[in-house]
Amino acid sequence: MDLIDGMLARRTTNGPFRPDPVSREHQHLLMRVAQAAPSHFNSQPWRFVLIENPDTIGQVAAIAGQSMTELIEGGVFFERYRRYFRFTEKEMQERRDGIHIDHLPGPLKPFTRQVFSDAGLKLMRQLGVPKKLGEDNRKLVAGSPLLLAVLLDKGEYRPGELSGFYSVFGMGAAMENIWNAVGALGMGIQFVSTPMEIPRHWQAIQDLLRVPGDLELMAVYRLGYLPPDQARPSIDWSSRHRKRLEQFVYRDTCEQPERE
Repeated sequence: MDLIDGMLARRTTNGPFRPDPVSREHQHLLMRVAQAAPSHFNSQPWRFVLIENPDTIGQVAAIAGQSMTELIEGGVFFERYRRYFRFTEKEMQERRDGIHIDHLPGPLKPFTRQVFSDAGLKLMRQLGVPKKLGEDNRKLVAGSPLLLAVLLDKGEYRPGELSGFYSVFGMGAAMENIWNAVGALGMGIQFVSTPMEIPRHWQAIQDLLRVPGDLELMAVYRLGYLPPDQARPSIDWSSRHRKRLEQFVYRDTCEQPERE
């Protein structure tokens, strides 16, 4: 039951970590729980890079911040992900998915409904929102004592073949094990996703990590120990709602939703 309770309590950390280094013992423990994940024919296609070097973390942070600024400034972020944004609790209760933008600076609150319009984007530029979000993102990554790069062995990861699916499935299981384990260690974790959105920035991270030709860089995460009292970022969201059973579970065929 402790394991199940921990899985149900899983969180993503949007705020800063403590500056304390993550102990080598905890780093290796997280690698062990990742290693325990299932994989096709026990192929174990995952590879990991544990990044503690402050200069490397700073460079990844700068890339992440610049990526965020560019995505918001050009409207690409909202255009790409608008279907996941919710602005009221009522929307969240009805849909039970996406993210609820429930924490905004005062000047932006009256304009949440216009965020996807040209006028809304113009206002955000005038208020310096893209640069603010980019700098917030940079600080979060730069202040993380540990980054984790996740890669796949191209000998197993072959997109377009079943091996590609099996490899991604196994990697997902390995990362879920890590995600569920960090809470027991007093730690948090968050996906550093923005560089992936812009190919040249993603390539810059690959070059920085000296990724060889036989490996594919798949994702980067930031990890660290959680402070006792964590202030929310100036622009933040919540995503604790989950779909009801009848919204994602069926009985016997896809024609019969499962009831609570």
